[in-house]
Amino acid sequence: MSNYVRYRVPGGCYFFTVNLLERKKHLLTEHIELLRHAFRTVKQQRPFHIDAIVILPEHLHCILTLPECDDDFQAVGVRLKNFL
Repeated sequence: MSNYVRYRVPGGCYFFTVNLLERKKHLLTEHIELLRHAFRTVKQQRPFHIDAIVILPEHLHCILTLPECDDDFQAVGVRLKNFL
């Protein structure tokens, strides 16, 4: 397993990508309302601001900013991935 070193900054701005396991599926665009629901639900659990997002059929890219007291960007990504 890789041992990544990540720079954590409370209130920082972070970029992440989520890929579907089955890259030939178009689930993210075909079920956009479910994706919006996932983001709303995760935002209630772990507040963040979406600075930019690109949603493609089988993956998405997101730039988000955490609150000033939070540096755990991985918690947001994990919750989104688990929701999807």
